[in-house]
Amino acid sequence: MFDTKIAIVVREDLAMWQKLNVVAFLTSGITAQNPTIIGEEYRDLQGNVYNPMTIQPMVVLAADQETLRTIQKRALERNVTTSAYIEEMFSTGHDAANREVFSRFSPDDAKLVGLALRSDRKIVDKITKGAKMHP
Repeated sequence: MFDTKIAIVVREDLAMWQKLNVVAFLTSGITAQNPTIIGEEYRDLQGNVYNPMTIQPMVVLAADQETLRTIQKRALERNVTTSAYIEEMFSTGHDAANREVFSRFSPDDAKLVGLALRSDRKIVDKITKGAKMHP
């Protein structure tokens, strides 16, 4: 049992490829912010080496646009750093373009498609209230 919780919330109306893309990008933000959650490399029976992964489970939730905005607002109010992905980032092709398009929007007008956060379990539960388990 961990004292913290990792939650990834994706907008429920996205195409499956978009949801998977968003979850992958948001997860990278959580691990970049918290490098200590990366475990050791994996080795199979033949000694082949595989990348280490996080030691902590993650929950993937789904929400509509308005609930995502509420979750973002709650995280900002509590000073919980999030990974955020907006709709316009689907049309960019690299990190610098993502950051440039992201900088054009505020929390009030961004078309959020996903957020990820890691914090105390109870705080994450309060912040993500209204989101449901992704089907």
